Amino acid sequence: MMKRLKKILLLLPLGLLAVTAWAQKEATTWYFGQNAGLSFADPSKPEPLKDGNMFSEEGCAVLSDALGNLLFYTNGMQVWNRNKQVMVNGDSLKGHESSTQSSVILPKPGSPHLYYLFTADFQGQNHGLQYHLIDLSRNGGLGEVISKNNLIFAPVTEKLTAIKHRNGRDYWLITHRWNSSAFYAYLISADGITFKPVESHLGSIHAGDNGATIGYMKASPTGDKLAVATWAAVNKIEVFSFNNENGKLAIAVDLGKFDEAYGVEFSPDGTKLYGGKNGIAGGEARIFQFDLAAGTPNAIVHSGKQVAKSLSRKIGALQLGPDGRIYVARNNSNWLGVIRNPNALGPDCDYKDSGINLGTQKSALGLPNFPGFYFQNLSPATSAALPSK
Repeated sequence: MMKRLKKILLLLPLGLLAVTAWAQKEATTWYFGQNAGLSFADPSKPEPLKDGNMFSEEGCAVLSDALGNLLFYTNGMQVWNRNKQVMVNGDSLKGHESSTQSSVILPKPGSPHLYYLFTADFQGQNHGLQYHLIDLSRNGGLGEVISKNNLIFAPVTEKLTAIKHRNGRDYWLITHRWNSSAFYAYLISADGITFKPVESHLGSIHAGDNGATIGYMKASPTGDKLAVATWAAVNKIEVFSFNNENGKLAIAVDLGKFDEAYGVEFSPDGTKLYGGKNGIAGGEARIFQFDLAAGTPNAIVHSGKQVAKSLSRKIGALQLGPDGRIYVARNNSNWLGVIRNPNALGPDCDYKDSGINLGTQKSALGLPNFPGFYFQNLSPATSAALPSK
């Protein structure tokens, strides 16, 4: 069995080796935390934004169009339009701003103006996974929530992400059932949502104290891998293979115990995985790197090394940006940490704790929940060539 697992893992794609050095612009604008924001209109020089109206302790999502123009943003409870006003019918959503990944946004395949907003309740509560439909052709392009609070399944954990289907049109929406080892992958196509999910039972059982609902789930930019951080009392980081044609997870690699694991993120080229932990009750904010190109599951586990620590008592989300860097949420801080060269091995990844200043606004634990496919066109050269600050 182990020989078969080794063979499969060695065949996993390691990322795009020869790709065009440009990023899609849907992730140009970020709003998060305590009215904080960033603009990547010039990816070589992200600038803080001070015009956001959203507070979110944890989860949030933002979407711009293909030209980088802001469309809307949300904390899972309210939706703000491009003018930073609450969208028509965009309040009283049954997500929660204290859910790790409270929300994720997906365009409805085949439609130029319809968008699904998916939300996840906090700590496995009974609002569970919901969908809401936004029509941006309404109200002069400012949009309207035309259907909201439609229950898909409950209870789920606070994990919510999406992967582009191999056909290039459709999507997989992925969450994790609470009190279970089951991942649920829902197909999103031009026909709508397929409400019977593809189930994969592997990895840790997410159960016990409600704290075990907490923590990020992220997909690699090419959609072939899925990483999960699970907070206390599970306290683990795991990585899986993902088949973006049939929605199944196939391999589980337990990367070890990490007390109060929270954020995870892949490098742009997909060969490195980063995971953050805070230690029991905080105070030990550390970031670890794993070399997914090391070969066997055992080699990947043993490649793990601490590459960063923060002065903050707690760190939260790790989120890849359009500039090829990974941004780190420092709770209650005017600064984000930045991993400036995440494709590089070990300390060469170049973490700066005071990486970018947010002005008078502050980060909380969350950053916008962008699906990894928005960053699949970032080449290793893009991030390696970034100027130092």
